[in-house]
Amino acid sequence: MALFPVTANPLDDPFYYLNNFMQVLDWLEHRYADVLSVEEHAFIRDFARLPRESRALLVRMVMRKGVHFRAGKLSYVEIGDIASAVAPLLAAGWIDETTPLHIEELFEVLLKGEILQCFGALIDQPKGKKADWLAQLSEQFPEAQRFAQWCPALHDRLFTLTIMDLCDRFRLMFFGNLYQDWSEFVLADLGIFTYEKVEFSLESRGLHSRQDVDACVFLHQCQQHFEAGEPVASIVERINGLTLGNPWLQRRRDKLLFQIGQHCERIADFAGALTIYRDCAFPGARVRLIRVLERCGDYQLALDLATLAEQSPQSASEHQHLLRVLPRLRRKLGGPALKRSAPRPMERLDLQLPRTDLALSVEGYVQAHLAEELAPVHYVENSLINSLFGLLCWPAIFAPVPGAFFHPFQRGPADLLHEDFSARRAELFDACLAELDDGRYRQTIRERFAAKWGVQSPFVFWGVLSETLLDQALDCLPAEHLKHWFNRLLLDIKANRAGMPDLIQFWPQHKTYRMIEVKGPGDRLQDNQLRWLEFCHEHQMPIAVCYVQWAEPGV
Repeated sequence: MALFPVTANPLDDPFYYLNNFMQVLDWLEHRYADVLSVEEHAFIRDFARLPRESRALLVRMVMRKGVHFRAGKLSYVEIGDIASAVAPLLAAGWIDETTPLHIEELFEVLLKGEILQCFGALIDQPKGKKADWLAQLSEQFPEAQRFAQWCPALHDRLFTLTIMDLCDRFRLMFFGNLYQDWSEFVLADLGIFTYEKVEFSLESRGLHSRQDVDACVFLHQCQQHFEAGEPVASIVERINGLTLGNPWLQRRRDKLLFQIGQHCERIADFAGALTIYRDCAFPGARVRLIRVLERCGDYQLALDLATLAEQSPQSASEHQHLLRVLPRLRRKLGGPALKRSAPRPMERLDLQLPRTDLALSVEGYVQAHLAEELAPVHYVENSLINSLFGLLCWPAIFAPVPGAFFHPFQRGPADLLHEDFSARRAELFDACLAELDDGRYRQTIRERFAAKWGVQSPFVFWGVLSETLLDQALDCLPAEHLKHWFNRLLLDIKANRAGMPDLIQFWPQHKTYRMIEVKGPGDRLQDNQLRWLEFCHEHQMPIAVCYVQWAEPGV
Protein backbone atom coordinates (compact mmCIF):
# COMPACT_ATOMS: atom_id res chain seq x y z
CA MET A 1 0.00 0.00 0.00
CA ALA A 2 1.38 3.42 -0.98
CA LEU A 3 2.44 5.88 1.68
CA PHE A 4 1.41 9.53 1.89
CA PRO A 5 1.85 11.85 0.12
CA VAL A 6 0.94 10.05 -3.07
CA THR A 7 1.90 12.86 -5.46
CA ALA A 8 5.66 13.33 -5.70
CA ASN A 9 5.39 16.89 -7.03
CA PRO A 10 1.77 18.06 -6.64
CA LEU A 11 2.28 21.42 -8.30
CA ASP A 12 3.26 19.61 -11.50
CA ASP A 13 0.21 17.32 -11.48
CA PRO A 14 -3.15 19.09 -11.95
CA PHE A 15 -4.95 15.94 -10.77
CA TYR A 16 -3.13 15.76 -7.42
CA TYR A 17 -6.43 16.19 -5.52
CA LEU A 18 -7.91 13.20 -7.38
CA ASN A 19 -4.83 11.11 -6.60
CA ASN A 20 -5.21 11.96 -2.91
CA PHE A 21 -8.90 11.11 -2.87
CA MET A 22 -8.25 7.77 -4.53
CA GLN A 23 -5.55 7.11 -1.97
CA VAL A 24 -8.14 7.62 0.77
CA LEU A 25 -10.45 5.11 -0.89
CA ASP A 26 -7.58 2.66 -1.17
CA TRP A 27 -6.71 3.23 2.50
CA LEU A 28 -10.32 2.66 3.59
CA GLU A 29 -10.70 -0.46 1.47
CA HIS A 30 -7.62 -2.00 3.06
CA ARG A 31 -8.18 -0.75 6.59
CA TYR A 32 -11.97 -0.82 6.93
CA ALA A 33 -13.04 -3.57 4.53
CA ASP A 34 -15.02 -5.29 7.29
CA VAL A 35 -16.71 -2.04 8.33
CA LEU A 36 -17.69 -0.51 4.97
CA SER A 37 -21.32 -0.84 3.93
CA VAL A 38 -22.49 -2.41 0.67
CA GLU A 39 -23.13 1.09 -0.70
CA GLU A 40 -19.62 2.25 0.23
CA HIS A 41 -17.95 -0.81 -1.29
CA ALA A 42 -19.96 -0.26 -4.48
CA PHE A 43 -18.98 3.40 -4.68
CA ILE A 44 -15.27 2.59 -4.34
CA ARG A 45 -15.55 -0.04 -7.08
CA ASP A 46 -17.61 2.05 -9.47
CA PHE A 47 -15.66 5.25 -8.92
CA ALA A 48 -12.47 3.63 -10.14
CA ARG A 49 -14.17 2.71 -13.44
CA LEU A 50 -15.20 6.26 -14.37
CA PRO A 51 -13.23 8.43 -16.82
CA ARG A 52 -10.55 10.45 -15.06
CA GLU A 53 -12.23 13.79 -15.85
CA SER A 54 -15.51 12.59 -14.31
CA ARG A 55 -13.76 11.42 -11.16
CA ALA A 56 -11.91 14.71 -10.95
CA LEU A 57 -15.11 16.74 -11.28
CA LEU A 58 -16.81 14.77 -8.54
CA VAL A 59 -13.86 15.25 -6.19
CA ARG A 60 -13.75 18.98 -6.97
CA MET A 61 -17.40 19.25 -5.96
CA VAL A 62 -16.96 17.14 -2.84
CA MET A 63 -14.12 19.39 -1.70
CA ARG A 64 -16.10 22.58 -2.22
CA LYS A 65 -18.62 24.07 0.16
CA GLY A 66 -22.27 23.05 -0.18
CA VAL A 67 -24.00 20.49 -2.39
CA HIS A 68 -25.48 22.70 -5.16
CA PHE A 69 -23.27 23.83 -8.06
CA ARG A 70 -23.99 25.92 -11.13
CA ALA A 71 -22.51 24.47 -14.32
CA GLY A 72 -21.44 27.96 -15.33
CA LYS A 73 -19.38 28.25 -12.14
CA LEU A 74 -17.48 24.99 -12.72
CA SER A 75 -14.39 25.63 -14.79
CA TYR A 76 -11.23 23.54 -14.48
CA VAL A 77 -8.57 23.42 -17.17
CA GLU A 78 -7.57 19.83 -16.44
CA ILE A 79 -11.19 18.61 -16.59
CA GLY A 80 -12.20 20.38 -19.76
CA ASP A 81 -15.80 20.15 -20.95
CA ILE A 82 -18.04 20.00 -17.88
CA ALA A 83 -21.03 18.58 -19.76
CA SER A 84 -19.00 15.56 -20.88
CA ALA A 85 -17.45 15.03 -17.45
CA VAL A 86 -20.74 15.24 -15.58
CA ALA A 87 -22.68 12.78 -17.78
CA PRO A 88 -21.34 9.58 -16.12
CA LEU A 89 -21.92 11.11 -12.69
CA LEU A 90 -25.54 11.81 -13.52
CA ALA A 91 -25.93 8.27 -14.87
CA ALA A 92 -24.49 6.85 -11.63
CA GLY A 93 -26.91 8.94 -9.55
CA TRP A 94 -24.09 10.62 -7.61
CA ILE A 95 -25.14 13.98 -9.04
CA ASP A 96 -28.74 14.98 -9.68
CA GLU A 97 -30.07 17.72 -11.95
CA THR A 98 -33.71 17.57 -10.87
CA THR A 99 -33.46 18.22 -7.14
CA PRO A 100 -36.14 20.70 -5.99
CA LEU A 101 -34.79 23.78 -4.21
CA HIS A 102 -36.48 25.91 -1.60
CA ILE A 103 -36.08 29.59 -2.21
CA GLU A 104 -33.48 29.86 0.59
CA GLU A 105 -31.29 27.36 -1.27
CA LEU A 106 -31.89 29.14 -4.56
CA PHE A 107 -30.67 32.45 -3.13
CA GLU A 108 -27.37 30.77 -2.18
CA VAL A 109 -26.56 29.98 -5.83
CA LEU A 110 -27.82 33.22 -7.42
CA LEU A 111 -26.13 36.61 -7.67
CA LYS A 112 -28.10 39.75 -6.83
CA GLY A 113 -28.47 40.66 -10.49
CA GLU A 114 -29.82 37.20 -11.27
CA ILE A 115 -32.32 37.44 -8.45
CA LEU A 116 -33.57 40.72 -9.86
CA GLN A 117 -33.74 39.14 -13.33
CA CYS A 118 -35.92 36.30 -12.01
CA PHE A 119 -38.00 38.13 -9.40
CA GLY A 120 -37.52 41.84 -10.13
CA ALA A 121 -41.23 42.52 -10.63
CA LEU A 122 -42.00 41.15 -7.16
CA ILE A 123 -39.27 42.95 -5.20
CA ASP A 124 -40.27 46.22 -3.51
CA GLN A 125 -36.75 47.60 -3.06
CA PRO A 126 -34.45 46.66 -5.97
CA LYS A 127 -31.49 48.32 -4.24
CA GLY A 128 -32.05 46.43 -1.00
CA LYS A 129 -30.22 43.45 0.50
CA LYS A 130 -30.59 39.80 -0.48
CA ALA A 131 -31.72 38.97 3.05
CA ASP A 132 -34.58 41.48 2.80
CA TRP A 133 -35.62 40.13 -0.60
CA LEU A 134 -35.58 36.58 0.75
CA ALA A 135 -37.81 37.52 3.68
CA GLN A 136 -40.26 39.12 1.26
CA LEU A 137 -40.30 36.29 -1.30
CA SER A 138 -40.33 33.37 1.16
CA GLU A 139 -43.99 33.95 1.95
CA GLN A 140 -44.91 34.06 -1.74
CA PHE A 141 -42.93 30.92 -2.68
CA PRO A 142 -43.23 28.32 0.09
CA GLU A 143 -42.83 25.32 -2.25
CA ALA A 144 -39.59 23.87 -3.63
CA GLN A 145 -39.01 23.83 -7.40
CA ARG A 146 -36.34 22.66 -9.82
CA PHE A 147 -33.70 25.21 -10.80
CA ALA A 148 -34.97 25.38 -14.38
CA GLN A 149 -38.47 26.17 -13.10
CA TRP A 150 -37.17 28.93 -10.84
CA CYS A 151 -34.92 30.57 -13.42
CA PRO A 152 -35.84 29.54 -16.99
CA ALA A 153 -34.19 32.64 -18.45
CA LEU A 154 -30.73 31.91 -17.02
CA HIS A 155 -29.96 29.01 -19.39
CA ASP A 156 -27.73 27.34 -16.84
CA ARG A 157 -27.70 23.92 -15.22
CA LEU A 158 -27.62 23.15 -11.51
CA PHE A 159 -25.95 19.99 -10.22
CA THR A 160 -26.65 18.62 -6.74
CA LEU A 161 -24.35 16.19 -4.97
CA THR A 162 -26.29 13.21 -3.63
CA ILE A 163 -23.33 11.45 -2.01
CA MET A 164 -22.08 14.06 0.43
CA ASP A 165 -23.20 11.99 3.42
CA LEU A 166 -21.28 9.02 2.05
CA CYS A 167 -18.17 11.13 1.51
CA ASP A 168 -18.48 12.53 5.02
CA ARG A 169 -18.52 8.97 6.36
CA PHE A 170 -15.36 8.27 4.38
CA ARG A 171 -13.79 11.39 5.88
CA LEU A 172 -14.90 10.33 9.35
CA MET A 173 -13.41 6.85 9.02
CA PHE A 174 -10.16 8.20 7.59
CA PHE A 175 -9.52 11.14 9.92
CA GLY A 176 -11.42 9.85 12.95
CA ASN A 177 -13.33 13.15 13.04
CA LEU A 178 -15.26 15.56 10.84
CA TYR A 179 -13.37 18.75 11.62
CA GLN A 180 -10.40 17.83 9.43
CA ASP A 181 -11.01 18.21 5.72
CA TRP A 182 -9.44 17.27 2.42
CA SER A 183 -7.08 20.26 2.53
CA GLU A 184 -4.90 18.23 4.90
CA PHE A 185 -3.61 16.38 1.85
CA VAL A 186 -2.62 19.58 0.08
CA LEU A 187 -0.77 20.87 3.14
CA ALA A 188 1.14 17.61 3.42
CA ASP A 189 1.83 17.40 -0.32
CA LEU A 190 3.19 20.95 -0.43
CA GLY A 191 5.47 20.26 2.53
CA ILE A 192 3.72 22.80 4.77
CA PHE A 193 3.13 20.10 7.37
CA THR A 194 5.12 16.90 7.83
CA TYR A 195 3.72 14.10 9.96
CA GLU A 196 5.40 11.22 11.75
CA LYS A 197 4.99 7.90 9.94
CA VAL A 198 3.35 5.45 12.32
CA GLU A 199 2.79 1.74 11.79
CA PHE A 200 -0.97 1.22 11.60
CA SER A 201 -2.76 -1.93 12.69
CA LEU A 202 -6.39 -3.01 12.75
CA GLU A 203 -6.32 -2.74 16.55
CA SER A 204 -5.47 0.97 16.32
CA ARG A 205 -8.68 1.78 14.48
CA GLY A 206 -11.09 4.08 16.27
CA LEU A 207 -14.12 2.48 14.59
CA HIS A 208 -14.33 -1.30 14.75
CA SER A 209 -17.81 -1.99 13.39
CA ARG A 210 -20.62 -0.55 11.35
CA GLN A 211 -22.40 0.28 14.59
CA ASP A 212 -19.40 2.36 15.62
CA VAL A 213 -19.55 4.34 12.36
CA ASP A 214 -23.26 4.99 12.77
CA ALA A 215 -22.81 5.98 16.42
CA CYS A 216 -20.01 8.40 15.56
CA VAL A 217 -22.13 10.04 12.85
CA PHE A 218 -25.02 10.22 15.31
CA LEU A 219 -22.85 12.00 17.92
CA HIS A 220 -21.66 14.46 15.28
CA GLN A 221 -25.27 15.21 14.35
CA CYS A 222 -26.13 15.74 18.02
CA GLN A 223 -23.21 18.18 18.26
CA GLN A 224 -24.56 20.07 15.25
CA HIS A 225 -28.08 20.19 16.73
CA PHE A 226 -26.65 21.51 20.00
CA GLU A 227 -24.60 24.20 18.25
CA ALA A 228 -27.67 25.16 16.20
CA GLY A 229 -29.53 25.97 19.42
CA GLU A 230 -31.98 23.07 19.57
CA PRO A 231 -33.50 22.28 23.01
CA VAL A 232 -30.84 20.74 25.21
CA ALA A 233 -33.10 18.27 27.01
CA SER A 234 -34.07 16.39 23.86
CA ILE A 235 -30.45 16.25 22.67
CA VAL A 236 -29.25 14.88 26.02
CA GLU A 237 -32.05 12.30 25.99
CA ARG A 238 -30.98 11.09 22.54
CA ILE A 239 -27.33 10.93 23.56
CA ASN A 240 -28.11 8.99 26.73
CA GLY A 241 -30.14 6.53 24.69
CA LEU A 242 -27.05 5.56 22.70
CA THR A 243 -25.49 2.23 23.69
CA LEU A 244 -21.72 2.16 23.19
CA GLY A 245 -19.12 -0.55 23.67
CA ASN A 246 -16.27 1.45 22.17
CA PRO A 247 -14.16 3.36 24.75
CA TRP A 248 -13.08 5.91 22.16
CA LEU A 249 -16.71 6.74 21.33
CA GLN A 250 -17.67 6.71 24.99
CA ARG A 251 -15.17 9.47 25.64
CA ARG A 252 -16.54 11.44 22.68
CA ARG A 253 -20.04 11.13 24.10
CA ASP A 254 -18.87 12.19 27.56
CA LYS A 255 -17.04 15.20 26.10
CA LEU A 256 -20.17 16.33 24.25
CA LEU A 257 -22.28 15.94 27.39
CA PHE A 258 -19.67 17.92 29.36
CA GLN A 259 -19.88 20.75 26.81
CA ILE A 260 -23.67 20.75 27.08
CA GLY A 261 -23.38 20.80 30.87
CA GLN A 262 -21.13 23.87 30.68
CA HIS A 263 -23.69 25.54 28.41
CA CYS A 264 -26.41 24.84 30.98
CA GLU A 265 -24.26 26.49 33.64
CA ARG A 266 -23.78 29.59 31.48
CA ILE A 267 -27.52 30.05 31.01
CA ALA A 268 -28.19 29.31 34.72
CA ASP A 269 -29.98 26.03 33.98
CA PHE A 270 -28.47 24.45 37.07
CA ALA A 271 -30.96 21.58 37.19
CA GLY A 272 -29.94 20.56 33.67
CA ALA A 273 -26.25 20.91 34.50
CA LEU A 274 -26.62 18.75 37.61
CA THR A 275 -28.41 16.03 35.68
CA ILE A 276 -25.65 15.93 33.06
CA TYR A 277 -22.65 16.15 35.40
CA ARG A 278 -23.90 13.41 37.74
CA ASP A 279 -23.58 10.78 35.01
CA CYS A 280 -20.72 12.29 33.02
CA ALA A 281 -17.33 10.54 33.14
CA PHE A 282 -15.44 13.28 31.29
CA PRO A 283 -12.51 14.75 33.29
CA GLY A 284 -13.62 17.88 35.11
CA ALA A 285 -17.28 16.90 35.39
CA ARG A 286 -16.95 16.11 39.10
CA VAL A 287 -15.48 19.52 39.85
CA ARG A 288 -18.25 21.22 37.89
CA LEU A 289 -20.85 19.15 39.75
CA ILE A 290 -19.45 20.34 43.09
CA ARG A 291 -19.45 23.93 41.84
CA VAL A 292 -23.08 23.76 40.66
CA LEU A 293 -24.22 22.16 43.93
CA GLU A 294 -22.57 25.05 45.76
CA ARG A 295 -24.26 27.62 43.51
CA CYS A 296 -27.60 25.92 44.21
CA GLY A 297 -27.01 26.21 47.96
CA ASP A 298 -26.70 22.45 48.51
CA TYR A 299 -23.54 22.91 50.57
CA GLN A 300 -23.66 19.60 52.46
CA LEU A 301 -23.93 17.46 49.33
CA ALA A 302 -21.22 19.54 47.69
CA LEU A 303 -18.99 19.06 50.75
CA ASP A 304 -19.61 15.31 50.83
CA LEU A 305 -18.67 14.97 47.18
CA ALA A 306 -15.63 17.24 47.52
CA THR A 307 -14.42 15.29 50.57
CA LEU A 308 -14.73 12.05 48.64
CA ALA A 309 -12.91 13.57 45.66
CA GLU A 310 -10.10 14.78 47.92
CA GLN A 311 -9.27 11.17 48.78
CA SER A 312 -8.53 10.40 45.12
CA PRO A 313 -8.18 13.52 42.91
CA GLN A 314 -8.46 12.97 39.17
CA SER A 315 -5.70 15.47 38.42
CA ALA A 316 -3.47 18.14 39.87
CA SER A 317 -5.87 20.86 38.73
CA GLU A 318 -8.79 19.12 40.48
CA HIS A 319 -6.73 18.81 43.63
CA GLN A 320 -5.95 22.51 43.58
CA HIS A 321 -9.61 23.35 43.05
CA LEU A 322 -10.57 21.17 46.01
CA LEU A 323 -8.05 22.95 48.23
CA ARG A 324 -9.97 26.16 47.58
CA VAL A 325 -13.53 24.85 47.66
CA LEU A 326 -13.36 22.63 50.77
CA PRO A 327 -12.58 25.43 53.28
CA ARG A 328 -15.25 27.59 51.66
CA LEU A 329 -17.90 24.87 51.92
CA ARG A 330 -17.01 24.08 55.53
CA ARG A 331 -17.23 27.78 56.37
CA LYS A 332 -20.66 28.06 54.73
CA LEU A 333 -21.86 25.12 56.85
CA GLY A 334 -20.75 26.88 60.05
CA GLY A 335 -17.40 25.20 60.46
CA PRO A 336 -14.29 27.01 61.69
CA ALA A 337 -12.20 29.01 59.28
CA LEU A 338 -9.08 27.08 58.36
CA LYS A 339 -5.82 28.91 58.13
CA ARG A 340 -4.22 28.48 54.76
CA SER A 341 -0.66 27.26 54.74
CA ALA A 342 1.76 30.05 53.95
CA PRO A 343 3.25 29.94 50.47
CA ARG A 344 6.86 28.90 50.22
CA PRO A 345 9.30 31.81 50.10
CA MET A 346 10.59 32.44 46.61
CA GLU A 347 13.11 34.71 45.00
CA ARG A 348 11.48 37.95 43.94
CA LEU A 349 12.76 40.46 41.42
CA ASP A 350 11.26 43.96 41.37
CA LEU A 351 12.10 45.99 38.29
CA GLN A 352 11.15 49.50 37.26
CA LEU A 353 11.73 49.80 33.53
CA PRO A 354 11.20 52.64 31.04
CA ARG A 355 8.57 51.70 28.47
CA THR A 356 9.82 53.01 25.14
CA ASP A 357 8.26 50.48 22.74
CA LEU A 358 4.55 49.76 23.23
CA ALA A 359 4.76 46.82 20.81
CA LEU A 360 7.29 44.97 22.99
CA SER A 361 5.85 42.61 25.60
CA VAL A 362 6.71 42.92 29.27
CA GLU A 363 8.57 39.60 28.98
CA GLY A 364 10.63 41.09 26.16
CA TYR A 365 11.60 44.05 28.33
CA VAL A 366 12.72 41.80 31.17
CA GLN A 367 14.62 39.56 28.77
CA ALA A 368 16.52 42.53 27.33
CA HIS A 369 17.21 43.98 30.79
CA LEU A 370 18.57 40.78 32.36
CA ALA A 371 20.48 39.33 29.39
CA GLU A 372 24.27 39.43 29.51
CA GLU A 373 26.90 38.12 27.13
CA LEU A 374 27.83 35.35 29.57
CA ALA A 375 24.26 34.89 30.85
CA PRO A 376 21.81 34.75 27.90
CA VAL A 377 18.07 34.91 28.56
CA HIS A 378 15.52 33.10 26.37
CA TYR A 379 11.77 33.67 26.17
CA VAL A 380 10.58 30.05 26.27
CA GLU A 381 7.43 29.87 28.42
CA ASN A 382 6.07 26.32 27.86
CA SER A 383 8.15 25.56 24.79
CA LEU A 384 11.53 24.43 26.14
CA ILE A 385 10.61 21.77 28.70
CA ASN A 386 7.84 20.40 26.48
CA SER A 387 10.22 20.24 23.52
CA LEU A 388 12.95 18.42 25.43
CA PHE A 389 10.36 15.97 26.70
CA GLY A 390 8.90 15.49 23.22
CA LEU A 391 12.29 14.80 21.67
CA LEU A 392 13.49 12.37 24.33
CA CYS A 393 10.18 10.49 24.54
CA TRP A 394 9.37 10.54 20.81
CA PRO A 395 9.16 6.72 20.48
CA ALA A 396 6.69 6.46 23.35
CA ILE A 397 4.54 9.38 22.19
CA PHE A 398 4.24 7.98 18.66
CA ALA A 399 3.90 4.32 19.65
CA PRO A 400 1.11 2.61 17.63
CA VAL A 401 -0.94 1.56 20.64
CA PRO A 402 -4.64 0.77 20.06
CA GLY A 403 -6.86 3.82 19.63
CA ALA A 404 -3.99 6.28 19.18
CA PHE A 405 -3.43 6.75 15.45
CA PHE A 406 -6.12 6.49 12.79
CA HIS A 407 -4.61 8.23 9.75
CA PRO A 408 -1.33 9.68 8.44
CA PHE A 409 -2.19 13.31 9.31
CA GLN A 410 -2.10 13.22 13.10
CA ARG A 411 0.01 15.70 15.02
CA GLY A 412 -0.03 13.35 17.97
CA PRO A 413 -1.91 10.40 19.49
CA ALA A 414 -5.67 10.76 19.83
CA ASP A 415 -5.55 9.71 23.48
CA LEU A 416 -2.92 12.29 24.45
CA LEU A 417 -5.14 13.94 27.07
CA HIS A 418 -6.72 10.74 28.38
CA GLU A 419 -6.06 9.75 31.99
CA ASP A 420 -4.42 6.48 31.00
CA PHE A 421 -2.16 7.95 28.29
CA SER A 422 1.12 7.38 30.15
CA ALA A 423 -0.04 4.15 31.82
CA ARG A 424 -0.70 2.53 28.44
CA ARG A 425 2.90 3.33 27.42
CA ALA A 426 4.55 2.92 30.81
CA GLU A 427 7.39 0.63 29.67
CA LEU A 428 8.19 2.85 26.69
CA PHE A 429 8.30 6.01 28.80
CA ASP A 430 10.40 4.25 31.43
CA ALA A 431 12.91 3.29 28.74
CA CYS A 432 13.10 6.87 27.47
CA LEU A 433 13.47 8.43 30.91
CA ALA A 434 16.13 5.85 31.86
CA GLU A 435 18.47 7.70 29.49
CA LEU A 436 18.47 10.57 31.98
CA ASP A 437 20.12 8.27 34.51
CA ASP A 438 23.10 7.26 32.40
CA GLY A 439 23.65 10.42 30.34
CA ARG A 440 22.55 9.06 26.95
CA TYR A 441 19.74 11.60 26.76
CA ARG A 442 21.97 14.41 25.48
CA GLN A 443 23.01 12.56 22.34
CA THR A 444 19.51 11.16 21.82
CA ILE A 445 17.87 14.59 22.01
CA ARG A 446 20.44 16.16 19.68
CA GLU A 447 20.11 13.36 17.13
CA ARG A 448 16.33 13.45 17.26
CA PHE A 449 16.34 17.24 16.93
CA ALA A 450 18.17 16.82 13.61
CA ALA A 451 16.29 13.74 12.38
CA LYS A 452 12.77 14.93 13.23
CA TRP A 453 13.15 18.63 12.42
CA GLY A 454 9.78 20.08 11.39
CA VAL A 455 7.75 16.90 11.97
CA GLN A 456 4.48 17.74 13.71
CA SER A 457 4.44 16.95 17.43
CA PRO A 458 2.13 17.89 20.31
CA PHE A 459 5.17 18.79 22.42
CA VAL A 460 7.98 20.11 20.22
CA PHE A 461 7.95 23.84 19.42
CA TRP A 462 10.06 23.95 16.26
CA GLY A 463 9.58 27.69 15.86
CA VAL A 464 11.20 28.37 19.25
CA LEU A 465 13.76 25.60 19.54
CA SER A 466 17.19 26.30 18.02
CA GLU A 467 20.55 24.56 18.17
CA THR A 468 21.89 27.32 20.44
CA LEU A 469 18.99 27.06 22.88
CA LEU A 470 19.15 23.27 22.78
CA ASP A 471 22.89 23.18 23.51
CA GLN A 472 22.62 25.65 26.38
CA ALA A 473 19.68 23.75 27.89
CA LEU A 474 21.42 20.38 27.70
CA ASP A 475 24.58 21.85 29.23
CA CYS A 476 22.90 23.77 32.05
CA LEU A 477 19.77 21.82 33.03
CA PRO A 478 20.55 18.91 35.38
CA ALA A 479 19.21 15.51 34.33
CA GLU A 480 17.61 15.21 37.76
CA HIS A 481 15.54 18.34 37.14
CA LEU A 482 14.56 17.18 33.65
CA LYS A 483 13.33 13.90 35.08
CA HIS A 484 11.22 15.68 37.69
CA TRP A 485 9.66 17.90 35.00
CA PHE A 486 9.02 15.03 32.61
CA ASN A 487 7.42 12.84 35.27
CA ARG A 488 5.19 15.74 36.26
CA LEU A 489 4.10 16.15 32.65
CA LEU A 490 3.15 12.49 32.50
CA LEU A 491 1.02 12.79 35.64
CA ASP A 492 -1.38 15.23 33.97
CA ILE A 493 -0.45 16.36 30.47
CA LYS A 494 -3.49 18.56 30.00
CA ALA A 495 -2.87 20.56 33.17
CA ASN A 496 0.92 20.47 33.40
CA ARG A 497 2.16 21.24 29.91
CA ALA A 498 1.16 24.87 30.49
CA GLY A 499 1.99 27.40 33.20
CA MET A 500 5.77 27.11 33.01
CA PRO A 501 7.89 30.22 33.65
CA ASP A 502 8.25 32.76 30.85
CA LEU A 503 12.02 33.14 30.74
CA ILE A 504 15.06 31.01 31.36
CA GLN A 505 18.56 32.37 31.97
CA PHE A 506 21.67 30.25 31.49
CA TRP A 507 25.21 30.62 32.82
CA PRO A 508 27.00 28.21 30.44
CA GLN A 509 30.39 28.71 32.10
CA HIS A 510 29.00 27.51 35.40
CA LYS A 511 26.42 25.11 33.90
CA THR A 512 23.61 26.67 35.93
CA TYR A 513 20.29 28.29 35.15
CA ARG A 514 17.37 30.27 36.56
CA MET A 515 13.73 30.31 35.48
CA ILE A 516 11.82 33.59 35.69
CA GLU A 517 8.06 34.13 35.75
CA VAL A 518 7.25 37.69 34.62
CA LYS A 519 4.30 39.71 35.88
CA GLY A 520 3.47 43.13 34.55
CA PRO A 521 1.58 45.85 36.42
CA GLY A 522 -1.69 44.50 37.83
CA ASP A 523 -0.95 40.93 36.69
CA ARG A 524 -1.05 38.03 39.13
CA LEU A 525 -0.06 34.38 39.17
CA GLN A 526 -2.53 31.91 37.69
CA ASP A 527 -3.38 28.52 39.18
CA ASN A 528 -1.24 26.46 36.81
CA GLN A 529 1.67 28.87 37.33
CA LEU A 530 1.35 28.57 41.10
CA ARG A 531 1.44 24.78 40.79
CA TRP A 532 4.67 24.94 38.75
CA LEU A 533 6.28 27.39 41.19
CA GLU A 534 5.42 25.17 44.12
CA PHE A 535 6.76 22.15 42.28
CA CYS A 536 10.05 23.88 41.48
CA HIS A 537 10.52 24.96 45.09
CA GLU A 538 9.75 21.45 46.31
CA HIS A 539 12.59 20.10 44.17
CA GLN A 540 14.98 23.00 44.83
CA MET A 541 14.97 24.30 41.29
CA PRO A 542 16.15 27.93 40.86
CA ILE A 543 13.15 30.08 40.05
CA ALA A 544 12.14 33.69 40.57
CA VAL A 545 9.07 35.83 40.04
CA CYS A 546 9.78 39.20 38.44
CA TYR A 547 7.31 42.03 39.08
CA VAL A 548 7.59 44.93 36.64
CA GLN A 549 6.48 48.52 37.06
CA TRP A 550 6.86 51.11 34.31
CA ALA A 551 9.14 54.01 35.15
CA GLU A 552 6.94 56.67 33.54
CA PRO A 553 4.02 57.68 35.76
CA GLY A 554 0.59 56.91 34.41
CA VAL A 555 1.81 54.38 31.86
